[in-house]
Amino acid sequence: MDTTAAATQASVTVATIRTWCRIGAVAAAKVAGRWVIEAASLAYRITLGAKKTAKPVVFSTETMTAIGGNRWTKNGNDRVYLNDWAGFAGLEVSRYNSGNISSASYQGEDVSNSQAYKLLSSIDKVWFDAADGKLHARYGFGESRVASREELWGAVVAGIRTAIAAL
Repeated sequence: MDTTAAATQASVTVATIRTWCRIGAVAAAKVAGRWVIEAASLAYRITLGAKKTAKPVVFSTETMTAIGGNRWTKNGNDRVYLNDWAGFAGLEVSRYNSGNISSASYQGEDVSNSQAYKLLSSIDKVWFDAADGKLHARYGFGESRVASREELWGAVVAGIRTAIAAL
C-alpha cells in the first residue's frame, strides 16, 4: 500500500506515515523511491495508537538523537543537528548517480526538480540547542513557489513533533 492510502486508513497525514516508515514504526520498504507499507503492520500500528494515551512531546537531546539527530558538543555548546530535516517536512527526493534530482514530492504532491532544489536551499541547517531547549534553523538563499520558508519550517517542526510522539 502507498503512503496516501495508508494515511487515509490511519487517519493521519502522509508526512506522519513517511515518518513511521523512516523510524520503523511500520514495516515498509522503498521501491523506486516510494514507500510501500505492509497492511498488517499498519493495522497493528493503528491499534497501538488507539491504545496509547497522548503523552507530551518533549524536546531534549535524548529525543532528538532518538529520531535520528547527531549530537555535537564543542566550546560549551551542546547541540543536536537534524540533517534529515527535509524528510521531517515531507520532502522526498530521488537522485541520479550524478547527485542531480531525478524526482521529488512535497507532502505527497509531485513537485518539479527546480522547486525541490529551491525547497532544499531555503533551509540550510536545523538543530536543537540544549542550552535553551529550542529548535533553530539557519535559512538558506532560496525560496520556492511551493512553500515559503516559514511554511517549510512549520512542516519541519510538525514532522519532528510527530516523530517524537511516535517514539
